Amino acid sequence: MALHEDEVPAGEAVVRGLLVAQCPEWAELPLSRAGAGTDNTMYRLGDELLVRMPRRPFTAGMLVKERHWLPRLAPHLTVAIPEPVHEGAPTDAFPLPWSVYRWIDGDEAGPGTVRDWGAFGRDLAEFVNELHGTDLMGATRDGDLSWYRGGLLRDCDDWVSPGFAACEGLVSDVPTLERLWREALTLPDPVAPHTWLHADLKPTNLLVRDGALHAVIDFAGIAVGFPDAEHAPVWDLPPEARDAYWNVTGLDDLTWQRARAWAIAPGVSGLSYYRESFPEFAEECRARLESIIAGAR
Repeated sequence: MALHEDEVPAGEAVVRGLLVAQCPEWAELPLSRAGAGTDNTMYRLGDELLVRMPRRPFTAGMLVKERHWLPRLAPHLTVAIPEPVHEGAPTDAFPLPWSVYRWIDGDEAGPGTVRDWGAFGRDLAEFVNELHGTDLMGATRDGDLSWYRGGLLRDCDDWVSPGFAACEGLVSDVPTLERLWREALTLPDPVAPHTWLHADLKPTNLLVRDGALHAVIDFAGIAVGFPDAEHAPVWDLPPEARDAYWNVTGLDDLTWQRARAWAIAPGVSGLSYYRESFPEFAEECRARLESIIAGAR
């Protein structure tokens, strides 16, 4: 199902045609759908490869950015991250750049895959510390590395505020969410130096093997900026993981409050935007907002 007005279809026949034309050495390998997010559709190619097809022009640029920076970041990180192996060129059949990566075995983080949530929270925090401590290698918050999640909360208010009314009846306590958002807008701006940001560390982008964090995937939102928004997805995790994460990162109260607001922003907007077109993702947003409400009580 199309999620966006400017979405470019990428069915199996299209992907197979691209492989025949551009990667004949892989063209006969088995091809099967391996999931889809709001920005990309994925296909497993044989046993060792993954094809990522951007849904629209905006996200195609994200894959180009990924291919440039992932090989440079990988040596500095102790968990696995995607390894690009082919840059697909646009064609008449699919007019966007696309990518092929090494397949990474693992399951999405969740109650049935994580053995110890406290340990998982600590491992995720260690990854974040490593990423944020990695040298910027000349990168700055400019161009395709200036995604909103590394900026300031007040710059997002125009598109966040209308979402609260749209959430009425969908979550248990919209006034509390709006109050937390408004209070965060009055906080001092962050003073921490800019760092690398994954910018979307939700559980579907965290792969588990043998009960523990094994890999972090989907760096399409990679950016340079203030680190506050990086911590927002911990509200997708159980409290014991969140507490362990906080202890390892040593976040101060102001950063934690801004991070919570950064969790509210995409939760509110995503719940209203994807409610009909992508109910599974909308449910993730709703669960995050309920976690924030429960913590505020």
